Amino acid sequence: MSRPAPLRLLVDAQLPRQLARFLAFHAGCDCLHTLDLPAANRTQDGSIARLSVAEKRVVITKDADFVNSFLLHGQPHKLLLVSTGNISTPDLLDLFRRFLPQLTNLLTHHSYVELSRTLLVTHR
Repeated sequence: MSRPAPLRLLVDAQLPRQLARFLAFHAGCDCLHTLDLPAANRTQDGSIARLSVAEKRVVITKDADFVNSFLLHGQPHKLLLVSTGNISTPDLLDLFRRFLPQLTNLLTHHSYVELSRTLLVTHR
């Protein structure tokens, strides 16, 4: 039996590059941050969504505009909305560490997941 391919992720500009590195190291994900793209953090949302579809990447963002795009146009490919409000990088990484097994499973099987400070919600 073969192992499933690692999740392909794209971390948006409002979230730290450390999150992308954390997910690559701790979850074995193929993970990019917008800083890795040619236009870096100036990359437009539409370009991020198109790249996500082309490369089958989950966009991890705090930007609710991606929710509208996902619901209306089916872009990005998959979405993880981080709805924590302001949060320090160490607290954010701790949150991802705590929810990492569930996140990996949910993002494999669902297209839109929301992470708050206390729970994960799967949207249909």
